[in-house]
Amino acid sequence: MNQIMAAGSADLPAIHRVIERAYRGDSAKLGWTHEADLLFDTRTDLATLEAIVADPAQVLLALFDDDRPLGCVNVADKGGELAYLGLLCIEPTRQGEQLGRTLMAAAEAYARDRFGCTAIEMTVIDKRAELIAYYQRRGWRLTGERRAFPVRLDPPLEMVVLAKPLA
Repeated sequence: MNQIMAAGSADLPAIHRVIERAYRGDSAKLGWTHEADLLFDTRTDLATLEAIVADPAQVLLALFDDDRPLGCVNVADKGGELAYLGLLCIEPTRQGEQLGRTLMAAAEAYARDRFGCTAIEMTVIDKRAELIAYYQRRGWRLTGERRAFPVRLDPPLEMVVLAKPLA
């Protein structure tokens, strides 16, 4: 049975493996959300995940099938009634089962109900048109704002900002 809960430190090694498979893919490039064609480094590390779990202004929600993580999403309270959604991922072999939609809804509810936010934003690599379209079909709107990619690359990548009101 699937359930969503806040991840704890003991969950992080298994969640980290899901994140890396989902974002960077393996040699078969499983799943449609991977960034393996654009980026070659790791997506995150355990220290970063530990910092999220330890921060009271953030939560790492994880979707579990019994005790096995299937995906996660980070929600951060940015202040001013604005939340940030990041690290949304699903185990590549389980994509297409509406699990991402379920996690996204849980993240939006958490931002609204726990952090008291009225809006939520995210950033997506500008070259990921299919991913941007996925979010737009779920009520997210491009704001027109662009942000620098956090790592210097040649050629450079940019992040587009999407936002959604939390009703």
